Amino acid sequence: MKSTGMTRPVDTLGRVVLPKEIRTNFGLEVNDPMEIYVDGDAIILKKYHPACLFCDESTDVITFNGKMICRSCLAKIQDEANK
Repeated sequence: MKSTGMTRPVDTLGRVVLPKEIRTNFGLEVNDPMEIYVDGDAIILKKYHPACLFCDESTDVITFNGKMICRSCLAKIQDEANK
């Protein structure tokens, strides 16, 4: 993990403002969803990219029964169901 040397306080509502430089570098826009991970004592923020539940592909993804799935995996499931 690389330190930026920047610090920001947590406000009374638990919010932290990401510096503009970081938002720009990562292509973060207003209302972009973020994923939150915990790794030991570290909190990791990652720009959310919808990905397939099965193969983690993030292109050509659709919602199927409330789950994200790529068309390739959906086709494989349909092929298996037709056997």
